[in-house]
This record gives sequence, C-alpha cells and structure tokens, in this order.
Amino acid sequence: MIYIYSAILAAYLVLFFLSLGESGNPFQRMAARIYRKQHERQRKMTGGRRNWKRAFHARQLGEKLKTLQPGIAVEKQVREHYLSLYTLLLMVVFVGDLFCLAAWFSAHSAARLIDGGYLPRNACGEGDVEVELKAEIPGVQEEIFDYLLAERKLTEDELEKSYAEAAALLPDAVLNGNACLEDVQKDLKLVSDLQGYPFQIGWESSAYSLVNTDGTVHNEELAGGEVVILTAKFRYEDWFRELQIPVQVNPAVYTPEEALRMRMEELLREREEGSRSAEVMELPDQIGTQPVIWSEIIEDGSGYFLILVMLAAGVLYWGKAKELEQKLEARKRQLLLDYPEIVNKLALYMGAGMTVRNAFLKMGEDYKKQKEEREKYVYEEILMTCYELQSGRSETDAYAHFGKRCQVQSYMKLSALLSQNIRKGSNDLLRILRQEADNAFAERKNQAKKLGEEAGTKLLIPMMMMLCVVMVIIMIPAYFSFTLT
Repeated sequence: MIYIYSAILAAYLVLFFLSLGESGNPFQRMAARIYRKQHERQRKMTGGRRNWKRAFHARQLGEKLKTLQPGIAVEKQVREHYLSLYTLLLMVVFVGDLFCLAAWFSAHSAARLIDGGYLPRNACGEGDVEVELKAEIPGVQEEIFDYLLAERKLTEDELEKSYAEAAALLPDAVLNGNACLEDVQKDLKLVSDLQGYPFQIGWESSAYSLVNTDGTVHNEELAGGEVVILTAKFRYEDWFRELQIPVQVNPAVYTPEEALRMRMEELLREREEGSRSAEVMELPDQIGTQPVIWSEIIEDGSGYFLILVMLAAGVLYWGKAKELEQKLEARKRQLLLDYPEIVNKLALYMGAGMTVRNAFLKMGEDYKKQKEEREKYVYEEILMTCYELQSGRSETDAYAHFGKRCQVQSYMKLSALLSQNIRKGSNDLLRILRQEADNAFAERKNQAKKLGEEAGTKLLIPMMMMLCVVMVIIMIPAYFSFTLT
C-alpha cells in the first residue's frame, strides 16, 4: 500500500510544479491546471457519442448556473463551479492520503521482528506484548502464530494477591483450549503466575511422561485415558502452599501439519525459556533439516482508510451537484412567493398612470437601492429586463426573455400577457393585472398552507423520537421496581 500512497503524493508533486504558472493557493492552481487541460482536450475532440454527452451535460450545467446568477457570464460560472469542485476533491484526497501514510507508518513502526529472527522484549513493568508471526517453510508449509512475548522477569517483591482467589482461577487458566480438565488432548498452559496476583507458581506432575511441567502433553502413543495429578506450588516470600489439580489425558491423533506446528510451538517455548533474561529472543531458523522463514504479520488498516477517502470524495462530488439542484428549487419557491408582490406593483404603478416599461424601470431602481440588504431572484431578472430595455431591445422581446429566464409558469403567463398587450394593444390590461393579483394572492395563501403542512410532517420524526425517550424514562423505573418486588 505504501507504493500507492507514495504514487498519489508523487502525482500531487508533479501537478504542483506543472501548475506554478496558475494563480491562487496550491490546490486552486492544480485545479486550474486540470480544468484547463481538460477544456483543451474537449475542444480538440470532434464527434462521437462520448463528446456529445459531455457537451450536453456542460450545457445543462451552464443553464442551471445562469438561472441562479443571470448577471454573470455562463463560461465564467461553469469555470468557477468546476474549479471549486476540483479544489475540494484535491484537498480531500490529499489530506486522506496523508492520513493513510500516517496509519501505515504507525502500523509498521510497531513491528518488533528485527534482523529476520529477533523479538525485542519490553522492559520490566511495561507489560507483555502480542506479536503475530508467520512461519514459512518454502514449498512445504506456512503457519501463523498469535504469540505473546512476555516482559522481562519481575522480582517476587512485585507480586501480591490472595491464595483463595488464585486457587479458584487456576484450573481455568491452565486449560489452553481444552474443553475441560476431564478431557485433555492438547498441551496445557501451566502458567508461572496469574495476572494481578503476587504468587510465583511452580508445577509438579505425577506422570512426567504424559504431562510435563511446561504443560506439554505427550499423548501421541497413549492407548486410553489416564489421570495425572498436577501439583501447583504457590510461593510468596516465605509463604508456601500446594494445590493438587487432577487432569485426565486422552489420546489424540495429529495430522502431519498439526505435528509440524506442534514442533514449531515446542521450539518457540524452548527459545522462550532459554532467553527470559536476554534482551531479545532468537527464533528457530530451521525445523529438523528444513529452513524456516519468519516474518511478522502487521495489521495495516490504511488501505481501508483510502477506500473511505475515495468514497468521501465521491459523496462530495454528488453533494455538489445536489446542492445546485437544491438552490434551483429554493429559487423556484422564492419566485412563487414573490409573484403576488410583482403583479400588485405592476397593477399599482399602471393604475398611477405609468407604462409597463416605466413600471419595470421603477421596480429595478427601487431594488438597486436596497439590494445590499437582501438579494431576490425575481428582481435580478427585472434588472436584466431593464438593462435590455435600456440597451435598445424591444419591449416584446424583453418581456418574453423575462418569462423565459424565470422558468416558472406564472411568470411565463405574465410575460405573455405583457408581450401580447404591446403587440395588439388592449385597454383591459389593468383589469387583467388586478384580477391576476387576486388569483396570485389566493395561490400564495394555498402555498403557505402547503408549506405549513410540510413543516408539520417533518416534525413527526423528532416527535416520535421524543415519544420513545419518554417511554424509556417511564418503562425503565417501572421495570426495575417490578423486578425488585
């Protein structure tokens, strides 16, 4: 995995130097470089379904962005959209890759196996350490061991606990994977001490040929079950006591692989016992005449973190597109809510003797004075219409463009009404506008009622959660009081 993480960093480094001519921070420069190269490649491509689909997607994106900000050029908005998206993705992948590298180095820095065959111990008081080892005999067998490397031997003065508790725990502590002491088929774990207790424990066996003092069970040639008395000698300074533990050893059949593994475990125990006072333990380099290659199994979870980083980048990319759709939906809602106000103003200004053109110019001038307080989409479109009228465009086209840019049915109807009045002339325009204002106000009330119902529906989930909390608060004391009685 380190090669993948290094390759990602190398790619960032190359991209950083290639983008030195761009402006902005490093990630913005790299994003600008990617966008520029992508844009140049797309312009060189001609024909093909893939190019057509990409162009269609870009045109759709441009229309959506133009709808949100009609006063800014489409090309500039599309460029800024992709630059912000690429900048965010580059930052996420870069930070995630750094975390992956940190996780990889953290996992590999904890490795204990050195020089292919030595395991350094912890100093006294630092505790035992678990090491996962892999023993490999080329072409023959490979075994994995979860090995507990003990700390350097403690003095007897450092141990303290009570005999009664230790004696009760000892039978379960020596099982070492056997079902019970009445059915022993594998090696026992005759511990020399119990964690948290001050006793040094020595062992004696009534039959060393069956169970040795290190817990090795020799049942390879056993025909039937035999009972062996193990004697545990607890010592604490001058205090001494014996505990007899009867075990029944039953015969076991081992496959060649199991027998080889047992031999490996026996050699590991021998090396462990022979190197308790040494700084390191040397692992056996061969089993009989066959060489053994040792390597440590390192739990490296950085690869999973890289997957999470890539998933996060994908979610951010999807969220960016979703955010644009949400902005368009919010714009549509705002336009619908502002529609009665626009129609009322038109009817008011025209009733005061203004023309439709002057009414639009008046609304645009009023909005520019209070634009800093709050921007509204419909007034931005009205400003665009004012600019078109002032630049010489005909009123018919300007009003038609106004309805088309709003992309809402109510405004399209209003623009068609205004354009038709300019083309054909009508004395009933003021009456129609006042009637439309009444209809729009009624529609606004219906929409407000609908929004209130939606808000009430959204509150159902927190209300249900609060109900569950209340039920738990009531039921738990009732349950415990019933249990106690």
